[in-house]
Amino acid sequence: MESNTYRVLVLCTGNSARSILGEVLFNTLGKGMFKAYSAGSKPAGRVNPGALEWLQDNGYSTEGLRSKSWDEFAQPDAPEFDFIFTVCDNAAGEACPLWLGRPATAHWGIPDPAHIEGDEARRAAFNKAAEQLARRIQLFMSLPIDKLDKLTLKEKLTEIGQIKD
Repeated sequence: MESNTYRVLVLCTGNSARSILGEVLFNTLGKGMFKAYSAGSKPAGRVNPGALEWLQDNGYSTEGLRSKSWDEFAQPDAPEFDFIFTVCDNAAGEACPLWLGRPATAHWGIPDPAHIEGDEARRAAFNKAAEQLARRIQLFMSLPIDKLDKLTLKEKLTEIGQIKD
């Protein structure tokens, strides 16, 4: 992996919808700037069908996506992360494993589209979640990451997480 590629972990409780979208969007929009993974504290064991549908309908590959535990990434042979983002309020409040390398962390809360009733409403919720994640990733990508000190970077990541549109 090139040294200018940042490793990102996107966390959510179930790792079935928002964190999966985050993983795919970071890897696609990042165009080599990021290598992203996703995980959950209590993985659902499957990717939410609404997330898969949204990804497929919007031209993203779903190959290899799976719901997995964050414990996989706390092992000695796991990738060392530069950034870790929580995308659900539950995961943000949970005691996380100790991550190697002391990555920068931020909470980028996104409303959960997985539990919305009705096909049209659920599709709209997945669209909104993906749009919010994509906007935040694009803002993140515009930062001079390698030129910011850790405190300033943390502040910028927090500010991005508070953007609603």
